[in-house]
Amino acid sequence: MLNHDILLESGTNELEIVLFTIANSSFGINVLKVREIINPLPITATPNSHQHVEGIIRLRQEVIPVVDLANVLALPPSEKPAQDKLIIAELNKMKVAFHVHSVSRIHRISWEQIEKPSDLSTGFESHTIGIVKMDQILALLLDFEKIVVDINPKTGLDVEEVKSLGERERSNKHILIAEDSAVLRKLLEETLSTAGYNHLHFFNDGKAAWTYLSTENVENPVIDLVISDIEMPQMDGHHLTKKIKEHPELNQIPIVIFSSIISDDLYHKGEKVGATEQISKPEIGRLITTIDQCLA
Repeated sequence: MLNHDILLESGTNELEIVLFTIANSSFGINVLKVREIINPLPITATPNSHQHVEGIIRLRQEVIPVVDLANVLALPPSEKPAQDKLIIAELNKMKVAFHVHSVSRIHRISWEQIEKPSDLSTGFESHTIGIVKMDQILALLLDFEKIVVDINPKTGLDVEEVKSLGERERSNKHILIAEDSAVLRKLLEETLSTAGYNHLHFFNDGKAAWTYLSTENVENPVIDLVISDIEMPQMDGHHLTKKIKEHPELNQIPIVIFSSIISDDLYHKGEKVGATEQISKPEIGRLITTIDQCLA
């Protein structure tokens, strides 16, 4: 069981990751996603399930799907199954058990230690948020949200939900979006455009977004609202929010944190750094309604 009572100070641009291995490769998951780490339980196979889903387990009256990460990443199966672990994670308001081969300790690092992978650097680009650089280890921080959405697209953003909100005209508003996932950037562009917001400025990490906002350039349009993920290489969403709210000329910009890991603890951290609103993915309808209210 993990101790979630030990929280990092708000807006420090730090995170804690659990390192784990699959075959001979090292990977990481943000502690904020992890509810507990357990030994394997009996798995019940489910008919017609996705190829990456081993089946389901029952954990304290909850039924949880088990995703085989070795299968997802096309890596060899475990050589010592008795030593395998299940990482019980919660994201997008659902619990998933990720089957891994071993788990080491928790590491506290800065988001500045995480780099975006190049197209040819890892072989796991489509499933990777970034490369974690530590003293003796290079580990890949996996995009668990994408893994889950690939298995069950219904857990992603629903454009039809936006269409049901009706017509609107917001073409004069400029929105900055800081989101490291290429898949989610594309979905947000589609959904926000459908909602009538056509001036969208995308950045794949908080540092790039902050550089754009804080650099004086007469050609840059005035940003009316910021949407930010929390987990991003170089600078996370809480640190970006803190820097905007501490800036004498930018502090009136509404900031909406849109993340898959919103929890009570994280909600308090978002409040502390000055977020206007915090919404859990994939509540895209609520996101659009909130934007409408902020820009009315």
